[in-house]
Amino acid sequence: MRVTQGTFSFLPELTDEQIKRQIEYCLDKGWAVAIEYTDDPHPRNTFWEMYGAPMFDLRDAAGIIQELAACRKTFPQYYVRVTAFDSTHGVESITLAFIVNRPANEPGFRLVRQEEPGRTVRYTIESYAVAAKPEGARY
Repeated sequence: MRVTQGTFSFLPELTDEQIKRQIEYCLDKGWAVAIEYTDDPHPRNTFWEMYGAPMFDLRDAAGIIQELAACRKTFPQYYVRVTAFDSTHGVESITLAFIVNRPANEPGFRLVRQEEPGRTVRYTIESYAVAAKPEGARY
């Protein structure tokens, strides 16, 4: 199972050069770049841990690549993503996010069916990664 979240998630893994080009694109647009990581990639887990502060004032992709390398080294078995924030008036939100690191083993998700009164059936998604392990020990 391969988690598909964010931009480029259905494409093969981006190379470091392709990641650098995407970061340069973000910087050319004036967006602030941040690096985030998690060991729980549930689709509704939108708030990943920040690796350092968002780089609002950094305008050189090399500095961001250096931070990304440090994050990958610190959390090699976590999901790591790059996010770009557009702070212009009227947008003020994440405009681009893509995964740049994955654990060696991606256990995936299971669909849980819940019978409700009448003929109602509800479905929820549970991550195998969090099934029986505490945070930080899921992979």
